Amino acid sequence: MSEASAPPTLEEIAHEGQRLAVRARETGVALRLIGGVAVWVSCPSARHEPLAREYGDADFVGRASERKRITELLEREGYEADRMFNALHGASRLNFHDPVRDRPLDILLDRFVMAHELDLRNSAAPDGLTISLADLLLSKLQVVSVNEKDLRDLQALLLDHALGAQDIAPARLLEVTRNDWGFEHTIHHTLARVRETLAAYGLSEPSRQLVHARTQEIDALLAAAPKGVKWKARARVGERVKWYEEPEEAR
Repeated sequence: MSEASAPPTLEEIAHEGQRLAVRARETGVALRLIGGVAVWVSCPSARHEPLAREYGDADFVGRASERKRITELLEREGYEADRMFNALHGASRLNFHDPVRDRPLDILLDRFVMAHELDLRNSAAPDGLTISLADLLLSKLQVVSVNEKDLRDLQALLLDHALGAQDIAPARLLEVTRNDWGFEHTIHHTLARVRETLAAYGLSEPSRQLVHARTQEIDALLAAAPKGVKWKARARVGERVKWYEEPEEAR
């Protein structure tokens, strides 16, 4: 295939996700990576053994107020909009398709809603390519039935990034959980699962110790934080009532 006729999209999905995020930043569209490819962009450990994994797609979050600009950007970059889906669901989600590679592209708008909900309208990492590290971590910690890809992503995040205002911002973790017992309860469960499975993924002993210590640091941060009235009321109910939503699909 000649250079002139080559498709604008890239074969490797992680590189394609990064390319689109860069194009969005260049054009001033608030379209940022979320999910596994966002971890790949943010964490060197996710690009190499033993934590490297395959990615089925690249997911983004944008602003509902920028639906038109997002559509125009992606169409310029070689994607086709699913007009019917976007007309029906465009308040919260947009779907696109790469016709050359037969590959979907999913755009969440404003919020990430699975087992728990995150408002991501103003979430951005310093480089503008992904949501913030705190929100990226929260999007993985909110998973109730955590799987292997989530565990790999969580290990990479916790291995490469520490709690701190310029890294994984503690203030954001506390903001999200202060009045949400259910979200915090899931986080503690997921962190425990990370610790339980640390030996399964081939990290060196110093790396395992570092990840273990950071899970404990997050547990301690949340446990010691002042709680709101809603948190305390829901805590009294506990697990007698389901504290999470059943997600439509696993990411």
